[in-house]
Amino acid sequence: MRYRVPQLPPGTWHIDEIEVEKSRFIAWIAHTPELDAVEALAKAAKQAHPSASHHCLAYIAGAPGEQQQIGFSDDGEPGGTAGRPMFHSLQGSQLGEIGCVVIRYFGGTKLGTGGLARAYAQAVNKALDTLGTREIIQRIHYRVRFSFADESVARGWCDEQAIPVVNAEYDGKGVALTIGWPSDCELDLTPLESRLKQSITAQVIND
Repeated sequence: MRYRVPQLPPGTWHIDEIEVEKSRFIAWIAHTPELDAVEALAKAAKQAHPSASHHCLAYIAGAPGEQQQIGFSDDGEPGGTAGRPMFHSLQGSQLGEIGCVVIRYFGGTKLGTGGLARAYAQAVNKALDTLGTREIIQRIHYRVRFSFADESVARGWCDEQAIPVVNAEYDGKGVALTIGWPSDCELDLTPLESRLKQSITAQVIND
């Protein structure tokens, strides 16, 4: 599976904001591959804006379509007016491993439930429009055995195909390279075998 995630180092945030009827809605987006990153985002937003009226949250701590590590919070806003529309915006982006806090400073004018939902979604969408992303490729690890003479050829072919070599084990018979094959492609080492002196065997590694 391939999908895009926020291009943000751990502990950093992409920030954008809108103003609606004098209320400020400040969106903080982070790369959240696990729940600990979601908690760090929420904590940092509250520490940076302790006097804000609300700190509403939505997150997907996994690939797009993730059903387990997802969630949202209205943080005191009327039910369904903040976290849920924020979450729907994240879902609609088709991004994975993404979390967002929208910080609201109340401007004195009540927006109503519909106005609140639109404002929170708009704040997230504006931040998404300016967010840098990168591609994630989910991989299956295979252990593939080569002769010593074929190792350099195998490594060179893997570099050409952008297949990472994540480990190497040596014994008296040769080398076993652990490679990360894209999970959305069937394993096909035929082009590599045509370059080698000996045949090869591949075994899936259960991570």
